[in-house]
Amino acid sequence: MYLQDLNTPAALVDTARMQRNITRMQQRMDSLGVAFRPHVKTTKCIAIAQAQIAAGARGITVSTLKEAEQFFAAGITDILYAVGMAPPKLKQAAALITQGCALKIIADSAASASAIAAYARQHGAPFEVWIEIDTDGHRSGVLPQSDELITIGQLLHEGGPATLGGVMTHAGSSYDLNTPEALQAMAEQERSLCVLAAERLRAAGLPCPHVSVGSTPTALSAQQLQGVTEVRAGVYVFFDLVMANVGVCSPDDVALSVLTTVIGHQADKGWAIVDAGWMAMSRDRGTQKQQHDYGYGQLCDASGQRIAGYTLTGANQEHGIVSRSGEADQDIAKHFPVGTQLRILPNHACATGAQFPEYHAIYQKEGGQEVGPTWPRFYGW
Repeated sequence: MYLQDLNTPAALVDTARMQRNITRMQQRMDSLGVAFRPHVKTTKCIAIAQAQIAAGARGITVSTLKEAEQFFAAGITDILYAVGMAPPKLKQAAALITQGCALKIIADSAASASAIAAYARQHGAPFEVWIEIDTDGHRSGVLPQSDELITIGQLLHEGGPATLGGVMTHAGSSYDLNTPEALQAMAEQERSLCVLAAERLRAAGLPCPHVSVGSTPTALSAQQLQGVTEVRAGVYVFFDLVMANVGVCSPDDVALSVLTTVIGHQADKGWAIVDAGWMAMSRDRGTQKQQHDYGYGQLCDASGQRIAGYTLTGANQEHGIVSRSGEADQDIAKHFPVGTQLRILPNHACATGAQFPEYHAIYQKEGGQEVGPTWPRFYGW
């Protein structure tokens, strides 16, 4: 099968780029002496997670319990559910553990820890719980210097079948940075504050065997990871235009693209109309502090080579507008005739991937590109 055989829009994975990204991250973690636990919420795909594990990853991180169930059914047992645990989900988590899944859950408040401990005692559920630490004010977590950290640790350590397994953090604010110096500083802040939390728990007589940090920008920017046992990162496997703006990759490293077809023109406006709107690309326009505005995505030819100056500047539900930055291209119908296949690189690979039920693996072969296997992806919670 070849690209022209695919219905569009379609999600494509450049397997050579993806494998290069996997190797780059794994080698970096190996050189820093830490285990690597990729976040599979980006791809939600068994075949890709298996490629990450084959490269050396130890366990996975998920963002939904349904992901945990499906990856566990595929034979992956070491799973961290890195979203705050709500009491109604404890039954679902306990069922996975009963089946043999080495599931770790997280808590970042005394209320959450109390609910977990109470359920564990009532149902004999041996939850391993990690405490989420706020190292950058990004989203959630308990402050490493707070009294509540110790309270949470005590509630879990004394929670009967529940055990305190460690601490974890995510420096999501790194997505707003764009210089090596700022990224290195954030990586060190993430490391040092999470390690501080672990040291405070241990000083209080509480166990803390695991210290888990990570985001793609900080994982690729950390200079040393003393005190850390593992790193987590997700979007690196595909990369995207946000990561290119952050400065940890080039657009030429982006492994996910959307194949689209030109379906019409507005020549007086310099527009080509394609069949990939926001239902294919998502509405994600990147971060507020981006250096380059790629619109809804960077335009490439069918082989994946970037076409300078052209982006997906507008997106309706099923229609995308391709145009040139600056002066309108009055010859756009000649440059991109109806029926032309193009690719669009996404701003946010996780959001774009979520628009599709499957990925088409693309391999570089003599004489062109070949469409390989179709890889299903997961949905739901």
